[in-house]
Amino acid sequence: MASNQRLVTNVDFQEAMDRQAPVRIFKDDHIVDTNAIILRFSEKTIVVQTRVSDLTYYDRDACEFFEMKRK
Repeated sequence: MASNQRLVTNVDFQEAMDRQAPVRIFKDDHIVDTNAIILRFSEKTIVVQTRVSDLTYYDRDACEFFEMKRK
């Protein structure tokens, strides 16, 4: 069973990036991406990869990010 841990702080994002943990991204209460891996982040932007050549940039303030963890 999976559980979601919301990523909020720089430490949260760094830890998820270091673990290459899959992330689910919501915008306006809708899932916009899933199984994404964080490649880099800043105060304004989160860059994720879902496939080898598929990079997506998300506005950190406009979206919610959840690390998917297995129990």
